[in-house]
Amino acid sequence: MRHPDFRVGGKIFATMGYPRAGWAMVKLTPEDQAAFVGMRPGMFVAVKGKWGDKGCTNIILARATVPPVRAALRVAYDAVDAKRTRRQKPGGRAA
Repeated sequence: MRHPDFRVGGKIFATMGYPRAGWAMVKLTPEDQAAFVGMRPGMFVAVKGKWGDKGCTNIILARATVPPVRAALRVAYDAVDAKRTRRQKPGGRAA
């Protein structure tokens, strides 16, 4: 997609430069998205369209501060990692 992404187990949990330079995206649940947008509405914004409805959330980097961004990255990482772990079969092999 021509922008850096961050993955756990091959699955994206965050990207830089989406939808344009100076922005980032974290993959949250809709509930987590509502909490972060409610906490910092000038920093966190729902991605437009269906991806946003599913929890994908933009971060406006010019307005960002480390603690809330770090928290959002941790929540996104943990959610994707938990999904990956649930899909693993006994013996450590992915389904």
